[in-house]
Amino acid sequence: MLRLSRNERAIAVNALKRAAPYIRMFKHKVFVLKAGGDAFTTPEGTRTIMEQVGILHSVGIRVVLVHGGGPQSTELANALGVSTEFVEGRRVTDESSLEIAMMVLNGQINTRLLAACRDLKIPAVGISGVDAGLIKAHKRPPMPINDGSTKTVDYGFVGDIDEVDASILLKQLDNDLIPIVSPLSADESGTLLNINADTVAAAIAVALEAEKLMLATGTPGILESADDPRSVISYLDIAGLTKLRDEGRLTDGMLPKAAAIEQALTGGVPRVHVISYELPDSLLLEVFTNEGLGTLVVNDIQNLSTAEQQG
Repeated sequence: MLRLSRNERAIAVNALKRAAPYIRMFKHKVFVLKAGGDAFTTPEGTRTIMEQVGILHSVGIRVVLVHGGGPQSTELANALGVSTEFVEGRRVTDESSLEIAMMVLNGQINTRLLAACRDLKIPAVGISGVDAGLIKAHKRPPMPINDGSTKTVDYGFVGDIDEVDASILLKQLDNDLIPIVSPLSADESGTLLNINADTVAAAIAVALEAEKLMLATGTPGILESADDPRSVISYLDIAGLTKLRDEGRLTDGMLPKAAAIEQALTGGVPRVHVISYELPDSLLLEVFTNEGLGTLVVNDIQNLSTAEQQG
């Protein structure tokens, strides 16, 4: 048994007292966490996130983890001599890129996350949008580019979500398992489709009537200025998010995140948190304290309590 000094015991007890109200508040609630592939590039980073997920699960929070795999897919594509193209923060997926996505998402990252869970004694199960028809999708048609021109882009084997079968995930949650979801899906004919992981996480959060959607990123939150990591916006609503996008202050990967945030909030998810996976214990601090490490996004800031706005 670990022996603590008197000071360490006092700190531990105080932390438990501060966390207790949040534990009671969120017990049995559903949290959907999305973490991009850049969060899992090292064993240490992977373990850090999964330890926090395991703690949330241990206090009765029902967690669904959706993972991306962008950096790993790009790295493998470069090694194989396959070109990579992004438009407005979204990956264009041709046949070669789709094969790479399958290898990385289902074969590499999902399996490694499950292995980390086994080491940490966390009960988890891997699943993709293809499994049991979890995510029903269709191939995205050519879309206009928001650059003031009449140009369109064909994203290739990229899917748009029609429906999420929440019962598939609820069965796993009811069996005390943590679903770890790869964002690959398929259409009704079985054609595989790559879907942005932020989009998948938002759709799952809506389908499960989640209490929170949490987006773990490499930035400390949504920034007032994309070039200044110190310009974190503590809280934001849909109107403010739209203003940032219209003013061109959201770029690259933050664009699909903004769309996912709006999708979740308008679909009934009360709160979306954008936090950094790089900050120590950021997930736990965001859930169990009122310190507000990243950006909290809601439908309307006026509905936030004074304590939340000061957090």
